Amino acid sequence: MCTAVTYKTKDFYFGRTLDYDFSYVEEITITPRNFLLRFRETEAFQKHFAIIGMAFVNDGYPLYYDAVNEKGLCMAGLNFVGNAHYSKIEKGKINLAQFELIPYILGKCASVNEALKEFKKINLADIRYSDDLPSAELHWIIADRGRAVTVEFVKAGVQIYDNPAGVLTNNPTFGEQLFNLNNYAGLTTKDPKNGFSKKLRLKNYSRGMGALGLPGDLSSQSRFVRASFVKLNSVSEKTEEASVNQFFHILGSVSCPRGACMVGDNYEITVYTSCCNADKGIYYYTTYENHRITAVDMNRHKLDGKELFRYPVNRCEDICFK
Repeated sequence: MCTAVTYKTKDFYFGRTLDYDFSYVEEITITPRNFLLRFRETEAFQKHFAIIGMAFVNDGYPLYYDAVNEKGLCMAGLNFVGNAHYSKIEKGKINLAQFELIPYILGKCASVNEALKEFKKINLADIRYSDDLPSAELHWIIADRGRAVTVEFVKAGVQIYDNPAGVLTNNPTFGEQLFNLNNYAGLTTKDPKNGFSKKLRLKNYSRGMGALGLPGDLSSQSRFVRASFVKLNSVSEKTEEASVNQFFHILGSVSCPRGACMVGDNYEITVYTSCCNADKGIYYYTTYENHRITAVDMNRHKLDGKELFRYPVNRCEDICFK
């Protein structure tokens, strides 16, 4: 279970929750412009846009969960189990593995429109990273400050949807998720009016009753509705502090506490929550164990370098005693 959202005040923000019952050793990872990006079936990038995001680095290769490049293009992969379909290698196409898609798109493209041109040439091939790391079944949200799209590789081929909500969760397919919002058109942030019957004197006995019917469970379809409602009605000041604070509150509406969702003998939790200022290249995050916001600024690093910059995530609660 995961949720990704976009948000715009003065600057443009992008981030996600990673909800799972375990985690790899993910790190905030900066891929500088001259790091050699290798691809299994496609020519390597000797030079590319710099990238910052959350990644599991294996054998020196950044396996990004979500990231943004120096041009402000953002991308995140979310679980899409049972619907994702990767093809055989196809001649005449740019054949990429699932784990190569984020580095390829963010390394080469400066905007959503440029990314969409690349997708016309891409074949997402069924290439495992290793025997120990099979291909994750994912779909992707790609966004810049002007547009967001969802990309799904399914048996019928690649499906690309405009994403006016700027939100993505998991199953079902995005078209179904978006259509399902029609069932919640009556929700409002204001006090509701009595449309039930003029024969009854119905009254509001609490604040927030306009959102009665907003789903509160942790299923992907319910999280899509809840995150869309909260995000699209969100209000904050335009300062960096207020915008980042509000972004974490938006994703807090869909966070998963330990004990609420059992997976076998374990529990699914929100492993981390991220928020990236895509205009400034600053990656903010919290973890399940540490609510204090930590930030890494890619522009404080030598972006023309050849080696990855890696920062382990903070997993100890930092309480401010007075």
